[in-house]
Amino acid sequence: MINTDTRVSPSFSLKNRLGRVIWHIAYVFFFQFSPKPFFSWRSFLLRLFGAKVGRGAHIYPKVKIWAPWNLVLGDQCGIANGVMLYSQGEINIGNKTVISQGAHICAGTHDYTRKGFPLICMPINIGNEAWVAADAFIHPGVTIGDGCVIGARAVVVKDMPPWMVCAGHPCRPIKKRIVFF
Repeated sequence: MINTDTRVSPSFSLKNRLGRVIWHIAYVFFFQFSPKPFFSWRSFLLRLFGAKVGRGAHIYPKVKIWAPWNLVLGDQCGIANGVMLYSQGEINIGNKTVISQGAHICAGTHDYTRKGFPLICMPINIGNEAWVAADAFIHPGVTIGDGCVIGARAVVVKDMPPWMVCAGHPCRPIKKRIVFF
């Protein structure tokens, strides 16, 4: 249950907060200092904490993960060092998708129009074969279509269509993505 008045008590249950403390300890001692090529080890740790991680996923050691039990990572996806997966809500990242360094995938926010600033968690879905470039920010509730490219430093506040190159602040479709084989 999520609290509706964040000024007087925590937004998340005691179970959730204890889980995050245990995760943080595991992250500090076993995840963030693991050698770069130990992708299977980090995938194992994430699965141990409830993440669904596909085959061949490349999660680098300096990825910051808020709650692994809210992650679904597809086959052969790549999550670079410096990425923040702020998984207060569910984050789904598709097969063969790349999230570049410094990207911030944020599945939670607060309703500033209501007393108590209640927390709002909304899932983020990033399709297959997509690329979220360096330092992009993805807002809660956004869906990024299959094959979509989100340009560096883009701020994505609404859904982006499949197989398009999108960029800007706010992010918008620029042109079709053409893949040469």
